[in-house]
Amino acid sequence: MRRFELDAAILFSDILTIPDAMGLGLYFEAGEGPKFERPITCKADVDKIGLPDPEGELQYVMNAVRQIRKDLQGQVPLIGFSGSPWTLATYMVEGGSSKAFTKIKKMMYAEPQTLHLLLDKLADSVIEYLNAQIKAGAQAVMVFDTWGGVLTPRDYNEFSLRYMHKIVDGLIRENEGRRVPVTLFTKNGGMWLEQIAATGCDGVGLDWTIDIAEAKRRIGDKVALQGNMDPSMLYAQPERIRQEVATILEGFGDGGTGHVFNLGHGIHLDVPPENAEVFVNAVHELSKPYHK
Repeated sequence: MRRFELDAAILFSDILTIPDAMGLGLYFEAGEGPKFERPITCKADVDKIGLPDPEGELQYVMNAVRQIRKDLQGQVPLIGFSGSPWTLATYMVEGGSSKAFTKIKKMMYAEPQTLHLLLDKLADSVIEYLNAQIKAGAQAVMVFDTWGGVLTPRDYNEFSLRYMHKIVDGLIRENEGRRVPVTLFTKNGGMWLEQIAATGCDGVGLDWTIDIAEAKRRIGDKVALQGNMDPSMLYAQPERIRQEVATILEGFGDGGTGHVFNLGHGIHLDVPPENAEVFVNAVHELSKPYHK
């Protein structure tokens, strides 16, 4: 926030805080990412886990929210976040990151009720976790469904969207006299925009694989859109970055229920900071004609 002229701050936290607090033994292995010592393999494993207390096992997150909100001094809003139940479950069942998702898909097709039990617990936990963030000072929240795009349309509705809908229904929607917006993001979720918008969320995050003009035509009268520049574009030359920003702004155009310009997923670690600055400045400069 001190270096870039951003319009909001987001709580920076690992996506796996909830599974870690459930006692699965989170650890990190060099070159392989997060892993769990005790992955979920059967119904008995699901029965053992409880809902972590946001002001107990996860109090360190709430303390961070309170401190960040204090440090921001009201200059910009603070966004809280959580992984979606499906995305959290993929790590918990696979035991870490995966490319094929064979273990969780085996559970999904061979023991669907076991997976539903896990997803239901995770949805309840995410509701408590995000509501605690809101009470601690978060002024908007996001749910990231990073791995929803690996599902078939039918399975996405049953095993992912269903539980994000439950979360939206269970969230605090007004705090400190203001509405608390909730945004849902599914990577590779362009085919399900209408279903996502129908959950009652305030915004839908877009990755870079869908044209924002098409997204606006489909759901722009119902929800705000967030996105959606390819994060890898930040490796380009400054003028190319500016061109892409202009293209996305033109694609969304005027009207609709709002556009939050953002990357279509997380920023890469090795992006030159000066390129990120070009991006932020270009958004501010080139979006002015659309502010009416």
